[in-house]
Amino acid sequence: MIRLPRPPWSRATQRTAFQILVLLSVLPLVPITWAWLESAPHRVVARPDTDWIDSVPVMPAALVLGAGIGGDRPTPMLRTRLDLAARLYQAGKIRAILVSGDNSRAGYDEPTVMRDYLIGHGIPVTKIALDYAGFDTWDSCVRANKIFGATRLIVVTQEFHLPRAVALCRTAGLETFGVGDDSSHDWPVETAVYAAREIPAAAKALLNSVVLNSSPQFLGPRETTLDDALAG
Repeated sequence: MIRLPRPPWSRATQRTAFQILVLLSVLPLVPITWAWLESAPHRVVARPDTDWIDSVPVMPAALVLGAGIGGDRPTPMLRTRLDLAARLYQAGKIRAILVSGDNSRAGYDEPTVMRDYLIGHGIPVTKIALDYAGFDTWDSCVRANKIFGATRLIVVTQEFHLPRAVALCRTAGLETFGVGDDSSHDWPVETAVYAAREIPAAAKALLNSVVLNSSPQFLGPRETTLDDALAG
């Protein structure tokens, strides 16, 4: 009988190596799982064939996260976010809207474009507050709480981004409910790409918020514009 040579490692070593491989394959899913579980009871997707708005609690304000502009116009995805916020206001679910976006360079001003779009769709200018340093989701959530004094709000974004946005705002100390646009209907390819990007984005979010509790790029003094919008 021919004896095959034994592998240079023991069964115990093989078992340990297999367990390590399994762990490494699962680790990338931990952040996105955290975002989904943390946000699951606190979000709804605004599908046109449902009474989604009945599921949304009444909150003082909505936080609309920036999603790019082209000149003086919001991108299509940002436009749908703003449309949802306007609908929430018109339905009496909120009393004010905080728009948060990037104004880090000359000629690029997301919050002002967002404000102008809302005004053009019937939202009073006195009901809109602007955050010019919402450079990412975590910054927008922390600044909404620490700079603008929000404690309860509805965050508005796309469905693929919704779990992370809600989880981050809740981690930042905000009682948060999320409303997401079903972008897959209008932009299936773009939605698939962005959804795939949520896996590394969720890892960054978990690191910044839970592990490091990072500060936003800019904080600054307390602003009262949201208070004024709510009081007016």
